[in-house]
Amino acid sequence: MKKNRLTTWIIGGMILGLMVGYLCHSQAHDAAEAKVIAGYFSVVTDIFLRLIKMIIAPLVFATLVSGMARSEPGSIGRIGLKAMTWFLSASVISLLIGMLFSNYFEPGRSLALPLPDASATTKLATGSLNFKDFLTHVFPRSFFEAMAGNEILQILVFSIFFGFALSSLQGKGPRVLVHAIDETANTMLKITDYVMRFAPIGVFAAVAAAITVQGLDVLTTYGKFLGSFFLALAVLWLVLISVGFLFLGRDVFRLIGLIKEPMIIAFSTASSEASYPKTIEQLEKFGVSSKITGFVLPLGYSFNLDGSMVYQAFAVLFIAQAYGIHMSISHQITILLVLMVSSKGMAGVSRASLVVVAAVLPMFNLPEAGLLLIMGVDQFLDMGRTATNVLGNSIATAVVAKWEGVENESQVIPMESAAHAEHLPVLAKVANG
Repeated sequence: MKKNRLTTWIIGGMILGLMVGYLCHSQAHDAAEAKVIAGYFSVVTDIFLRLIKMIIAPLVFATLVSGMARSEPGSIGRIGLKAMTWFLSASVISLLIGMLFSNYFEPGRSLALPLPDASATTKLATGSLNFKDFLTHVFPRSFFEAMAGNEILQILVFSIFFGFALSSLQGKGPRVLVHAIDETANTMLKITDYVMRFAPIGVFAAVAAAITVQGLDVLTTYGKFLGSFFLALAVLWLVLISVGFLFLGRDVFRLIGLIKEPMIIAFSTASSEASYPKTIEQLEKFGVSSKITGFVLPLGYSFNLDGSMVYQAFAVLFIAQAYGIHMSISHQITILLVLMVSSKGMAGVSRASLVVVAAVLPMFNLPEAGLLLIMGVDQFLDMGRTATNVLGNSIATAVVAKWEGVENESQVIPMESAAHAEHLPVLAKVANG
């Protein structure tokens, strides 16, 4: 009941933010004044996101090391291979859905707006998106620098080394350290509960700020584009849940019930970071081992952005349609392959999905200026793709846990006792085998 009340408050905050934002937008004299008003709302959102960010680094480190300290060395490689198999398959499906819906509805051809000059630029930092820099960036120069910057992949790399070293040591000292890390993970989950009590306020402010600047008129202007994009996301949701059902059975619906809060938070704030701590907590309540959650989920946030895949395919073809540039099927397939590779370097890049699209457009002689058409509604697009990313990563983590089995650990937390999960050691929450 307590969890249901929080969900209700979050939804209520989103609806209230919509109403207040619309009122502020309609009362503002011009766009500059609307931005000033939205800035006051953004202060509240920034505070909430800062509270979330302070949790992420210690939570990733503690949950992964806690699980690895009692794991076999070969298990991480096995889990990683299973996770990447799922990620690559999901990425291909997501890109294909984006391509199919964009071709079918052709939202770019019916856009009644003047086109930006094809020579205009968006000034997005596409230079930071290349495989060499991404690969180098994965490995931390300093553990403390990675922690301070919330660099999830870098923290993941250090945690793997730390966990392996801890599991190989014998004696009372390492056992005490493992126990301390277990308790740190439990404490971080408790802090997550405290921070989430501010979620309705953060959600209200985020939605109010977005609507104050954009208004609701933009939804009419871009109606076909937004409608076809969200329909594509809905189909992707159906595919992900259906595949999840094949592996998890009816438990996939219990999983969706558990992750509805982080999905709503992700949707309303358009921030994956905002939903990350709560997603970890809910996956462990579902019964996924901390070892698997701590490894697969951070990996998924860099390699399994299903909603972003749909968006990128949609955006590229939308721009081609808007400028009347014909793209053959072979060209489109090539674009999908390039997006597949380019998107894997998105971690740590500001406005990542837009940057990926901006980097890919010149490769196929498409005007980067077309992104200016999308930027006006990107906040709404970002809300949908971020919530989809949470769904995709949650199902992926649960399925990998099912594949892995983890029969040698404790039994799954039953549904009726999930409310007491916070009193159990982190490592007692294991995969639903």
